[in-house]
Amino acid sequence: MLRPRAMGDSLGRMDETTVDGGSALPDGFTGQRMVVVPAPAVRAARRRPVTDRLLVTDAGVFPHAARHGRSRPTGAGEHVLLVCTGGAGWIRPPDGRSAVGPGDVVLLPAGVAHEYGAAADDPWTVWWLHAVGPDADALVTAVRDAAGGSVAHLQDPAPVASLVARTIDALDTATAGGLVQAAGCAWHALAHVAAVGRRRPGPAPDPIERAVEHLRATTPRRTSVTELAALVGLSPSQLGASFRRRVGSSPLRYQTDLRMARARELLDATTTPVAAVGQRCGYDDPLYFSRQFSRVHGLSPTAYRDRPR
Repeated sequence: MLRPRAMGDSLGRMDETTVDGGSALPDGFTGQRMVVVPAPAVRAARRRPVTDRLLVTDAGVFPHAARHGRSRPTGAGEHVLLVCTGGAGWIRPPDGRSAVGPGDVVLLPAGVAHEYGAAADDPWTVWWLHAVGPDADALVTAVRDAAGGSVAHLQDPAPVASLVARTIDALDTATAGGLVQAAGCAWHALAHVAAVGRRRPGPAPDPIERAVEHLRATTPRRTSVTELAALVGLSPSQLGASFRRRVGSSPLRYQTDLRMARARELLDATTTPVAAVGQRCGYDDPLYFSRQFSRVHGLSPTAYRDRPR
């Protein structure tokens, strides 16, 4: 098993240098997620197929990251991808300072000096990852060529942010297979930016539609309201109110409905044991799955499967 390092080991506030002259704070950002792959696991993965071509070494999300910033006079050891879904910030690579806002994607090549930071009055929400390998080299070059520099703009950043979220999930499994899955998500994220990063900004896509699309794509994993709100550029309260108005239920209830729909499909169409059905729908505890299913359907999973049809 790979053991991801704890949040304070890299890139969070505990060791991050702020770029406004202030001192770093020891807590972190409310709602943040971050996984850092240990150096021995990185070395081993770079000798294996797939991850020898593209390997994600770090990934995370920092919501409303006040005083977040980084100064690397000699650059990072990996390529850095930052996706802004809310708020504002700035970057300063060798080709000059640029403002960063919602929909902007920043690509900083390995070994190139840079600084970046969140705006003081409206700090950004950023989804980020670090990647190495020949495929990462080629994709980063393609993105920068398409964008004409370090910053690409997306009409809708949610698909890329969703892929970064799935990268975090994959790394969090702490397995070699998770590293392969993370590599696939990162490849698609970079390819998406390379393909659409030069499109002219148009009307902003609907955030609730983006939220629903993300939940359907990531079922059965449970996504918190805070994380989902950060993904689509809303506050948790805005997301909750708009989601109920448009969808007719809360985000958490909608996720339960998706899980239960999948459970019904498996119970109707397969002979998979009930406990395994629960696991495939995101419930590791068979008793809890049975209680939840019974509460929604008025029947236990076994009774549902055995009902006359």
